[in-house]
Parts: sequence; structure tokens; C-alpha cells
Amino acid sequence: MPLDSIEQTYRSESRRVLATLIRLLGDFDLAEEALQDAFAAAVERWPTEGVPANPRAWLISTGRYKAIDGLRRRARFDGSLVSIAERLGDGITPAHEVNDETVEDDQLRLIFTCCHPALPPDAQIALTLREICGLTTEEIARAFLAPAPTVAQRIVRAKAKIKAAKIPYQVPARADLPERLAAVLHVIYLVFNEGYSASSGTSLTRHDLSAEAIRLGRLLVELLQEPEAMGLLALMLLHESRREARTTADGELVLLDGQDRSAWNREQIAEGVELVERAMRSRQIGPYTLQAAIAAVHAEAPSPEATDWAEIVGLYDVLLRADPSPVIELNRAAAVAMRDGPEAGLAIIDEILARGELADYNLAHSARAELYRRLGRTVEAIGAYRRALELTQQEPQRRFIQRRVRELA
Repeated sequence: MPLDSIEQTYRSESRRVLATLIRLLGDFDLAEEALQDAFAAAVERWPTEGVPANPRAWLISTGRYKAIDGLRRRARFDGSLVSIAERLGDGITPAHEVNDETVEDDQLRLIFTCCHPALPPDAQIALTLREICGLTTEEIARAFLAPAPTVAQRIVRAKAKIKAAKIPYQVPARADLPERLAAVLHVIYLVFNEGYSASSGTSLTRHDLSAEAIRLGRLLVELLQEPEAMGLLALMLLHESRREARTTADGELVLLDGQDRSAWNREQIAEGVELVERAMRSRQIGPYTLQAAIAAVHAEAPSPEATDWAEIVGLYDVLLRADPSPVIELNRAAAVAMRDGPEAGLAIIDEILARGELADYNLAHSARAELYRRLGRTVEAIGAYRRALELTQQEPQRRFIQRRVRELA
């Protein structure tokens, strides 16, 4: 088995394996170490012994064994580890007996553990992004618009709190769901956003992350049948339906109004629209359902010109009342510019920036530059594009902005 195949297994299975190891070992750091040891063993043994029939189960069993073996060795120097090693060593599960369905559910259990109300909201999200999805501290920091050391401290403190407070590794009872679900949905949405539009790197998207977020969204809907979970899944599917049209064959960014709509995934659109309608019928309409309704209007429009911008602005008005946010204001400004003209949208963006909000948000300056360009105000457009370029770390977005500047210059 070539090493790149093992690497592919790591990308597709490592977070599931880690979630189960955390349940079996009861410790985040021990499980992370066991995960690395398991894959190191795979690199050593699979090329000569062949791939196991169930690679995920093999990795779980091997990781657990190596963790217990390591604890026993360390117990010679630290007597407090003896009882832990013996407790974990009782009845080590053979690889062929690992229950695949339980492994699948472990990620959902882990999400609710990471999003326990005993943890601060920012720590809940940072820990889940790190442990469930494998985002680096730097990627999480960009999602939070926060310094990387701050995020690292949140993760360390959250792990310590879970251990000290003995927070249970389980899906909460129905009565406890409302306070826990909002944080879980927010986590999944952040994961999807990182996959749909990567915060940095050479690729516009990270399909592994967005696919994982959609998988977790489906699990939530299947388990809970909650309207906002349906709304979030709908939103992700409707955005994901445009993936293939968002870049050219050589990876260059294509904006919404320039996309080939025949390349949009109609199956995902149909599923997303159906989920939106189900969520709306519940009368429990939250922010994700409203955003999904906006995405559905875009998805069902045959062309940019045929888009019902008045309906989109109206939905944004309702969304702003439900979930006030400068980013939502920015998105509404873009819709107002399409309905009423670029000057109207520009006035809203300038007002947001004048308040000191989104000053370091690259998309605010990109949107401002686009409206200046449409108005023929070349000098202001170039200045706004250059400010956006200073704040942009994703290569396809940087190349797009550079092209715009060259065209205007």
C-alpha cells in the first residue's frame, strides 16, 4: 500500500478514529497521542502486511493498545498511572469486533461533549473545530478573527475543564437540547465555511471539511429532527451545490453572477429547498433557516438578472432582526446594491466601516471595491481592492483581486 493511500486514509478516517479513542481512553491528549501512534504503525506495517479488512477498526484497536502499553511503561515511574492502565486494559476490543455504527456515532457524542454549557462558547467552538475536524489553531483563529495564541489557550483550558469536571461523553437528553444545540450548529457552520471558502492556502475550497460538515448536519437532522438543524443542512447543501461552478478549470475564482448555472448540482438544490420548506412549515424559524431561504432564492433563479432581489433584501431584514451581525449587514448591502443600485449598497458598507466594524475583514473591502468599480470610480476601487489584498491569505482570491486591479489600472 503506497504511503499516499495511508495519507488518504488519515484524511478520511482520522477524526472518526480520534473520537472513538477519546471515548475509550477518556482523555483528549492521550487519544491524540494514540492516534499518531496508530498511524505510525500503519505506515510501518500496512505496506508489507496489506491493508486490514476494516482499516478504521484496526486503527482504533491499535491506538488503544499502544496508549495502554505506554501508560504501563510510564507507570514504572509514576504510580498514579497504574490504576488507569489497568482500568483501560480490561478487555481490549479486537479490531474485528469494533462496532462500526458506534464509531460513526462517536463524533456526534464528542461534539456535544465539546459544546457542553460548562465551557465558554468560544472554547466550545474552538475545541470542536480542533478535535472533530482537525483544523489547525491558525485556521480556527482566522475563523474566529482572533489571535492564534488566544485560541490555543481556549483549547487547552477547555480540555482541562472537561477532565476536571468529568463532563460526560454522551448526546444530551431531550430536555437539555435547546441550550446545547445552538453551539453545535454554529460549530458545524464554521466547519462548512472553512471548507466552502478556505481561509488560506492554494485552493479556494476544502471539500473534505464541507463534506464532513454536511455529514454531521445529516446526523443531527436524523437524530433530532429539529427545524434549525434542517435549516443549517439546507443552507450547506444549497451553497455546496455551486462548488463546481465557483472556479475555472485551472482553479481561478468565479463570482456568483459569472457562474455557469448549468453546472450547479440540481439534486443538492432540490434537497436543500425541500429542507427549507420543512423548516419553514414548523413556524420555528431561526437564522440558519432564513439564510437557507436566501440561498434557495439564488439557487432557483435562472440567471442573475432574474433573481428576486427584493425578496432577498426582505429576508435579510428579517434575519438582521433575528441575528444582528455586521457580516449579515454586509451581505444585505450587496443585495441592496443589486436592487437599488451600487450607491445604495456602498452607503451601507461605508456606514459599517465607519463604526469600526469589519475594518480587517477582507470581504468588506472587496465588496466596497466591486461597487466602486461598477460606479466607474477607478481610484477608489483600486484603493479598496489593495486593502482587501492586504487582508486576503487565500491564493485564488488574491489572484482574482490582482486581476481586478490590473484591469482597472
